[in-house]
Amino acid sequence: MAADRRVPDGKRLVLNQPAESGKPGVPAFLARPTGAPVYHGFPLLEESRTDGWCLGTITEFADPDGCESGDAFVVAPDGSRAGLVWQVGAFETEVICEPDEGRCGVYSIAFPRAVRNTEDLVLCFREVLPELKAIYAGTRGRPTRG
Repeated sequence: MAADRRVPDGKRLVLNQPAESGKPGVPAFLARPTGAPVYHGFPLLEESRTDGWCLGTITEFADPDGCESGDAFVVAPDGSRAGLVWQVGAFETEVICEPDEGRCGVYSIAFPRAVRNTEDLVLCFREVLPELKAIYAGTRGRPTRG
């Protein structure tokens, strides 16, 4: 990933508080229970559900001044997941991590505008969804559930 598209350090994580942890006292995303999918412990944004796809959030995105980068993940209709490192801009999507047994990869992807609230994030997700669907189609046949 190019250095100019790194998500700044210090972003607050958005946690799914009721998510079960595999180890008492440890956040669920650090101690996934056996059989839990990658990104377990981070919330899904149900408002984003489109054509069976759903966006999950990892870092805080709501900012009245406009958030321009963050970490998220996407869940495909079959339950497989891919990580997203998003930033406002216009650039080609890059593979950060290739698909493996646990996920369909991690991708650096351009959002068309800054995000101020959930509605903005959902709109940005829906604008990049065709590209995410194409990426997913290209990973089919590789192990993606974990």
